[in-house]
Amino acid sequence: MAAELTLGAEEELHLLDLERWQLAAQAPQLLATLPVTGYSAEIQRSTVETNTPVVRSLDALRDELVRLRRGAQEVAAAAGLGIAAVGSAPGSVAADFELTGTRRYERMQDQYRLLVDEQLICGLQVHVGVADRDLAVEILQRVAPHLPVLLALSASSPFWNGVDTGYASVRTLVWQRWPSAGPTGPLGSAAEYDALVDDLIASGVVSDRKMAYFEVRPSSHAPTLELRVCDACPLVDDAVLIAGLFRALVRAAEQDVEAGLPRVDRALPLHRAATWQAARSGLAGALLEPFPSPRAVPAAEAVRSLVVRLRPALDELGDREQVEDLAEAALARGGSAERQRRAFARRGDLRDVARLVVAETQGEA
Repeated sequence: MAAELTLGAEEELHLLDLERWQLAAQAPQLLATLPVTGYSAEIQRSTVETNTPVVRSLDALRDELVRLRRGAQEVAAAAGLGIAAVGSAPGSVAADFELTGTRRYERMQDQYRLLVDEQLICGLQVHVGVADRDLAVEILQRVAPHLPVLLALSASSPFWNGVDTGYASVRTLVWQRWPSAGPTGPLGSAAEYDALVDDLIASGVVSDRKMAYFEVRPSSHAPTLELRVCDACPLVDDAVLIAGLFRALVRAAEQDVEAGLPRVDRALPLHRAATWQAARSGLAGALLEPFPSPRAVPAAEAVRSLVVRLRPALDELGDREQVEDLAEAALARGGSAERQRRAFARRGDLRDVARLVVAETQGEA
């Protein structure tokens, strides 16, 4: 490998009151007790973000995710709260939103209004070490066509404003309303990426560099490529699976660059269509194969096809057996959105769904 493909992850966790099973805006109180390293605030007061240290293996990443979840859960439990790593909390409504009181977030609320006031969503971000920023920008475009599969594996947000939306990831629809969300489009270098972000800021539509909310981007603070398309995953193993697939995608793209293979871009409307399809059905329906032309295939076929495509990279990284096992386990149990709907169907009570996602988030791998 040209460089060590290290791993890291950020998870956003909803805080739920264990009596009402509704969002609880108590993140500032919890963060005052939690260690400074590993935990941080988000724009909404009902969310805590965890940040793993840099690790080198999927096992180490799993250990760190479990450790950070356990630390948050212990502090939350003392306050009568639970944590839920899902794209949207099952019983949340727009009135639950309370802004974290920083000057930056206050400026954002004043500028973006509804987008901030309804920002009751949580995601998973995965970082893979790529030291060369020009290479990182090239890789982000090569991995883009495969991101809908990762989104489908993560889809955990079927409920919004107390109703079933019909989508597996309504978080995706909420997130895509931001003016800088989505793919970057074709870019030739890191300088072109930086110029794009500068132009967005100069337009006044985007406030600062942190708001480059692209699906994949070079990190603003570390030599990594950051995946941002996924819902938060209640089961740790699903988060580890996504990290393993993303790292293998990065390595496979790096190998293609080393071999001098040309990049094959997918038209942005087709990419948007594939992303919408993944958000709509998750693992329960069809996904769009990217090449040579869009073709709807069962989600399980799309997942297995991606794993097969990535076998050389997975073998090189030492992740093949683990990723294959995790992928088959994910397909066997179905996606989080499906499990949540099954929990709701038993009694028609969203509190049952909240209990499920809190229990899954607390569980170990």
